[in-house]
Amino acid sequence: MTTIHHALVLNLHQPPGNLEHLLAENEWEAREILFAYDRIARTLWDYADVGRAHLSLSGTLLETLSSPDFQAQVYGTVDCGAMLWHWQNERIIEVLGTGYYHPVLPLIPEADRAEHLSRWLGIGKHLLWRPRFNGFWPPEMGFSMELIPLLQQFGYRYVIVDSDHLEPVTPMRWEELRYRPHVARYGDAEITVIVRDRELSDAQEAGMEFGWFANELAERTKWCDFPPLVTTCTDGENGGWFRNTTAGANFWSCFYRELMESARHDGDVQPIFISDYLRHHGAHGEVTVRAGAWNTGWHHGRDFLQWTGSEAQKAALARLETVSAAVHGARDGTEGSDCVGIGATERLDEAYWRLLRAETSCNFYWGEEWVHRCHDDLNAAEDALRHGAEAGSPP
Repeated sequence: MTTIHHALVLNLHQPPGNLEHLLAENEWEAREILFAYDRIARTLWDYADVGRAHLSLSGTLLETLSSPDFQAQVYGTVDCGAMLWHWQNERIIEVLGTGYYHPVLPLIPEADRAEHLSRWLGIGKHLLWRPRFNGFWPPEMGFSMELIPLLQQFGYRYVIVDSDHLEPVTPMRWEELRYRPHVARYGDAEITVIVRDRELSDAQEAGMEFGWFANELAERTKWCDFPPLVTTCTDGENGGWFRNTTAGANFWSCFYRELMESARHDGDVQPIFISDYLRHHGAHGEVTVRAGAWNTGWHHGRDFLQWTGSEAQKAALARLETVSAAVHGARDGTEGSDCVGIGATERLDEAYWRLLRAETSCNFYWGEEWVHRCHDDLNAAEDALRHGAEAGSPP
């Protein structure tokens, strides 16, 4: 039987200040999240010969975990410095690039997208000690074809997209479309597309037994006349399946250890890094990707409805465009602003990072509950442009 290659992808993200807030208001939940992070490398260590995982780490999460004050606060629970060091292990972990403040990139002003990618590369290269990142994780898997030139510009070789939004340009069968990498083109730019299997990812999020997973992969790939790549992507710290601290009752100590034991004894399902698969097998065929995100507990991801469904969400997104234009105008000197003279540079920096933080996807994810956070940062950005914010420098 043909080996089934499995790429495990986990998205790890915390909104700005969220872990600090949980420590003060719900300490056990914060500890569960930190334990979920800490289990990743600890589990993979025991299976360094076969274990492989891809991690997307938002800039705001890396910012928190690398903060000396936060590290001191949680030292008795998790050693964050050691954990960040262990995530540098390229034998067991392939880190994916992403956007610093975890924005749904197609929904924010085009002028701000490159800065999210640039700032993430700054902290990613600094903390994770590697010169480049091959793959890109679009926050919330929010992707549209016009992002391709930007990703190519930043040196990314591949991007992960959801299977529900894929359309073949080259004629291909269902199993070819889902279990092979493809090329997507926008103008003169192109990138390799890695396809997330939506149904298997839902199972990974909810909790599954390895025996069921192996049988399901065998059925789904039985007509493949090529080495199939099955990619499953979920959050890595949300839900009881990942947070459960009982040995043998969570993703790592139950499902993944069984997968590792099977792989170690030449089982049909073998973990692999996406970069390694591409190096050995390449990409085949061309596709286009409809604009959309991954499915959430409420929506299918098409048209970004989770983040744009209410009038309050739409109004906040529209205001992002207005404030972004004002910030960029002030930075470029094309619009009037009070940001002149002593402290002007600091005030412009304050306005810019407040704008970028306002674009955090979580500000829109929870319906109207967190939209005020977007407006709070936009108010601060406008205040910095008009009068200068109270002393505060970008993280």
